[in-house]
Amino acid sequence: MQKYIIRRLIQAVPLLFGVTVVAFLIVQAIPGGALGAYGVESGASGDDLARLEEQLGLNKPLHEQYFTWMGRFVLGDWGRTLITRQPVDRLIGEAFSRTILLISASVIIGLSLGVAFGVISAVRRYSALDMLVTTVSFVGLSVPVFWSGLVLILIFSVRLNWLPGGGMFTPGQPYSLLDRLEHMILPVAALSFPIAGEYTRYVRSSLLDTLGQDYVLTAFSKGLRFRTVLVRHALRNSLIPLVTILALQLPWMVSGLVVTESIFTWPGMGRLLWTAALQHDYPMMMAITVLVAVAVLSFNLLADIVYALLDPRIAYE
Repeated sequence: MQKYIIRRLIQAVPLLFGVTVVAFLIVQAIPGGALGAYGVESGASGDDLARLEEQLGLNKPLHEQYFTWMGRFVLGDWGRTLITRQPVDRLIGEAFSRTILLISASVIIGLSLGVAFGVISAVRRYSALDMLVTTVSFVGLSVPVFWSGLVLILIFSVRLNWLPGGGMFTPGQPYSLLDRLEHMILPVAALSFPIAGEYTRYVRSSLLDTLGQDYVLTAFSKGLRFRTVLVRHALRNSLIPLVTILALQLPWMVSGLVVTESIFTWPGMGRLLWTAALQHDYPMMMAITVLVAVAVLSFNLLADIVYALLDPRIAYE
């Protein structure tokens, strides 16, 4: 296992290098360039833009710009935003904790509901309850996050006035845990609904397949209770595909966070990335892109390790 992990880490180096090259070229190809935010509306003259371009090193060839950025990034200097000139690492550090809070709550709730409803649907298959759970899960997968988020705001914030429609806390009020939880309910609901729908489908399908395996039938023939066989034998092996889904869902979560955090004005990395894209702020976009790539590779490696823990038959040579 240790050799496998070391080999995967070594393979990740050229992959990350390729990701940064492609991302850098795409960012540089944005219409208007890196200084596109300093347009006519800003009142900056052509001479001002030329001086700023020279000051930031944007007048150099692309390969020199890339290796200059890469060298500073590896050494821990992530640069400053082009508009506010604030340190990129500080802004990302502040937004990262808020995003982790939102993702963790959404995944925990979505995974818990998905596993519970998937087990119920598999145990009561072809029943009215199974049809209801399947229908709701398909709705959760079909409804886009931006639409469900707007509907939640319209119903619970505008019409009923039960919950705040945006932000992380109420401005001007002292810190309150209840206030933070109230601001989390709507964005977490918008994110966890499609997660629960997808997990429900996979748990149901995987559990139905596992319940028909010979070792499960043997356990039933020994007189074990249904609950014991379900929990100790069938459910554990049925959860293995969820590891793959959870690892591969990270890019979707990031895209979903961009929309969700923008709709609910949640001050996280998704909203930070969206603002950076609108402002052509390439230092911020590059830093977030690298972090997302590292997270994707790390989650895939973690998924392989969890495979071996869940199923002793899996071994990496």
